[in-house]
Amino acid sequence: MIDGIPVIDAVVHAYDFRPSNYANKSGRDIAYAVYYSTFAYSKEDQILEEDALLRDWSIEECANMLFLESDTDIAIHHRLPLYGFKDGGCSLEKTLEAKQRWPGRFITYAGVDPMDPNAVEDLERQVEILDPVGLKLYPNSWVGEEVNEWRMDDPEVAFPVFQRAQELGLKVVAVHKAVPLGPLPLDPFRIDDIDRAAIAFPDLAFEVVHGGMAFVEESAWQLARFPNVYVNLEITSMLLARRPLAFRNAMATLMQYGGDQALDRIVWGTGCVAVHPQSIMERFVREFTIPQELVDEAGIPQMDEAAKRKVLAENYARMIGLDLPQRLSQIADDEFVQRRRRENGGALFEPFSTTETHGRFIAAKQAA
Repeated sequence: MIDGIPVIDAVVHAYDFRPSNYANKSGRDIAYAVYYSTFAYSKEDQILEEDALLRDWSIEECANMLFLESDTDIAIHHRLPLYGFKDGGCSLEKTLEAKQRWPGRFITYAGVDPMDPNAVEDLERQVEILDPVGLKLYPNSWVGEEVNEWRMDDPEVAFPVFQRAQELGLKVVAVHKAVPLGPLPLDPFRIDDIDRAAIAFPDLAFEVVHGGMAFVEESAWQLARFPNVYVNLEITSMLLARRPLAFRNAMATLMQYGGDQALDRIVWGTGCVAVHPQSIMERFVREFTIPQELVDEAGIPQMDEAAKRKVLAENYARMIGLDLPQRLSQIADDEFVQRRRRENGGALFEPFSTTETHGRFIAAKQAA
């Protein structure tokens, strides 16, 4: 918890971005798209050297960053279907390890490529292994040397996957939007294709990952019109580090049509390990506000403590039906709490100090 507020990070991933894990030429494009996003938006003294980020991250490092170095309580680990990489960029094995080693701390998502002819069978296998609550998708397919694209409202490509996900008991379909992964056409990253998916599957929650980074007006209309559409703030939350005004404008716009109902469907996400979660969380909780004049003129909710509680944990817990107090009680004195108490007097560890990247920052290199 941070200042008594529980925190659920709705998207984290232990990447393997080594060149040896590239499956095709797209692997490098994706890896560097992630790296330069973190370079542009991370806190200046927390920008990692290139090879410190573009490597094989262990699930233990991811867990340590979240639960030793930050006030995050629970995290959603996504198995990624980025097939510019041999293992999808974040493997099934790592996601399973997170689930098995720290079941109180991690919740999991499966990940498939709907353009794969075996996507439904792959989903069934992952559900059996991971017992996930959600499914992670990307609007591009990187199988082979060609990069193809598909739409969320495609009744032949997408809907069979959604139908099977619903039958298997999944509650959420999360899709990467707004932020193109490399030199690709922008169209697949637009959000208009979510409308018909939300209409066709009213019992599924559709989680728009990176909501607010682009197409903010369209996102605001979706939040106002569809009770099963949610916005995940991964990457958008990074704006707090160096562009807080941009974050304020995004949040205000997201709520401008739906008001309190829109606020109830915005969930916190950082994208750890690509960015360190603590500093942006601190800025959100302790510094972020919306000027009262804008609140009054636009008729949007103020980001007081109650609103921040919703974004940081309560909205996500409601979306998946999680008993948040019960889950928090499970981890109240777990190994991470005990280690912080034993080795650091109960305080947080320094950023990246429990990972192999400790001290490998661009700012430190430049200062030297």
